[in-house]
Amino acid sequence: MPVMNAVVQVLKSEGVDAAFGCPGAAILPLYKAMEEEGGIDHLIVRHEEGATHMADGWARTNGRVGVAIGTSGPAGTNMVTGLYTAMADSIPMIVITGQAVSTALDKEAFQAVDIVGIATPVTKWAVQIKEAATGPWIFREAFRIARSGRPGPVLVDIPLDVAKQFIEYDGALDAPLPVPAVEPHAPRVEKALDMLLAAERPLILAGGGVIIAEAAPELRELVAYLGIPVQVTLMGKGAVDEDDPLYAGMTGVQTSQRYGNASFLESDLVLAVGARFGDRHTGTLDVYRGDRKFIHVDIESTQLGRVFEPDLGIVSDAKLFLRSLLAAAKARGVGGRGPAGWTSRVASLKTSLTRREDFDSVPIKAPRVYKEINEIFDPSTYFVTAIGLYQIWGGQHQKAYQPRRYQVCGQAGPLGWEIPAAIGVKTALRHTEPDAEVVGIVGDYGFHFLVEELAVGAQYDIPFVLIMLNNEYLGLIRQASIGYEMNYQVDIHYDDYGTDNVKIMEAYGCSGRRVFAPDEIRPALEWARKQAAATSRPVLVEIMIERDANTPHGPAIDAVREFEPLPEALSEALAEALPAEQLV
Repeated sequence: MPVMNAVVQVLKSEGVDAAFGCPGAAILPLYKAMEEEGGIDHLIVRHEEGATHMADGWARTNGRVGVAIGTSGPAGTNMVTGLYTAMADSIPMIVITGQAVSTALDKEAFQAVDIVGIATPVTKWAVQIKEAATGPWIFREAFRIARSGRPGPVLVDIPLDVAKQFIEYDGALDAPLPVPAVEPHAPRVEKALDMLLAAERPLILAGGGVIIAEAAPELRELVAYLGIPVQVTLMGKGAVDEDDPLYAGMTGVQTSQRYGNASFLESDLVLAVGARFGDRHTGTLDVYRGDRKFIHVDIESTQLGRVFEPDLGIVSDAKLFLRSLLAAAKARGVGGRGPAGWTSRVASLKTSLTRREDFDSVPIKAPRVYKEINEIFDPSTYFVTAIGLYQIWGGQHQKAYQPRRYQVCGQAGPLGWEIPAAIGVKTALRHTEPDAEVVGIVGDYGFHFLVEELAVGAQYDIPFVLIMLNNEYLGLIRQASIGYEMNYQVDIHYDDYGTDNVKIMEAYGCSGRRVFAPDEIRPALEWARKQAAATSRPVLVEIMIERDANTPHGPAIDAVREFEPLPEALSEALAEALPAEQLV
């Protein structure tokens, strides 16, 4: 059979039922095979980077390996940002690129580029198929590598002459390669339990690895059994129900809660599972580390000690570690041994160290937007968000309740990620949860980076809601410029409110509405939900927020600067302004 038909059979047997790509001359044999074999829905993207972010969103939602396809040359180079994003956030993905014929690779042929060399630093494996007979086996190995250990992306490059060849292949005799389980070393599990039980103020920290390993049930059971407060990183949002009494917030110098940082600073031991200690989480390391002890659990051995040396390192799949730790705790009968005074202290911090969200001023203050989001959307809603002040506000104010419902590009932070990612998320849900709501939260600048992918949403009837926080600035960079005492080349305001984003939506056959006052937010969001369902297309709610607003941030977790009045300051002002009898 044609080698590309064998490849398509491999893709289907590995769980791929959707692919995102941009056809071109050098990849047409694969498209011919997809047409002949059937079984894989294909969405034509408007930019190859969009294909990678769609495959990324698809994979984050269902835990399978996403597939993006491009032709040769600039198609492959356009996909590098998506590979980097998937590599940074441990997302399993395979990018398939076409290539010039083998005999022309050293002759500067049209659109011939060493994409394997270019992609190697941002993939787990980048490979070119040189012999047609190796095609299905290279793809089997690509899926195994993408899924094994710390998941990540793989690039497979296929020269056109190789793609046209025939091979012997019987898919009925083939199957996915096994992925070895990474079991924890039992003595280290027991040592971790010893350290937890000896601590007076322990915290469990759940990172994105808990989500990837489908370990949220084990985490929640362990937390409830031991009675130990739990925090999440930005990538770990949703691993714990944020309304759980033992939820202790997020620590960080940007995406954090005041009570999260305070709880962390008072802790004496941190059990970090599937977290990589990113710099926006830790801030200044000597403050973050303090005198507390750390247990670091990660499936990738080289992560241990990469940022700082833990007191105990454990190489393990997050799910298998949490399961083993829970079994060890139950075997000792130590349920409910979490220090009662410590859990009470964390609960007290949660109620006292908060931030305001009840602003009713015009222009709109961003925290008010997240207050409305938390109240309007169901806990099962799927959210995607990228990089900017709105990511920080989201991390500080938006609640998450279930795993894989809060998708964020954490380390790479590419602008424009949300629209294609939302398309990928909704595509992943079309068979399992066809009525699930998908919401993208975007900024006014990043919205334009891959805005052309709105055409994909319209063409393929993919409904989702976009909520734009528009401050008519490169807001995060304007904020970062404060330290340089400048406000230079970050203003994108012109005319009344810059680009007419509502008209852009309409030009793509979609819908939009602009909001200026806090009391308009809820009606606009309710309209957008109904409009997305009625039109089966993307719908935008553009919210004009305060232009010069800053998010709380700082160099260390004990030095986060607040820019808005805090609830306790408001209470004190109210107490001074009102007679005592009105305060009773």
